[in-house]
Amino acid sequence: MVMINGTSISVTRGDTLDITIDILYPDGSPYTVLAGDVIRFALKQRYTDPEPLICKEIPHNGMNLRLEAEETKALKAGGAPYVYDVQITMEGGTVCTFIDRAKFTVTEEVD
Repeated sequence: MVMINGTSISVTRGDTLDITIDILYPDGSPYTVLAGDVIRFALKQRYTDPEPLICKEIPHNGMNLRLEAEETKALKAGGAPYVYDVQITMEGGTVCTFIDRAKFTVTEEVD
């Protein structure tokens, strides 16, 4: 099961996560992704960790973030939530983290 509340994501360990990411300007209007833009999702145990546990580029077509069942199965359930962010590097080189320090919770599965 996947639950989303604002930027907080909760997924059952071993489930596939497949969600659409929206990029909005501060006034709420949508940003149109350009061919040269790169959108990246990074997940860490703690924000101070040097390297992400999962780092994925989000494809332009559909703007879907997909974590396979094997990827969520490898994460620990319970305990403190993980943290994630999503950033865009625009085709002109500007970098903007538009989801920052968000919670990513993994819940136990029933075997």
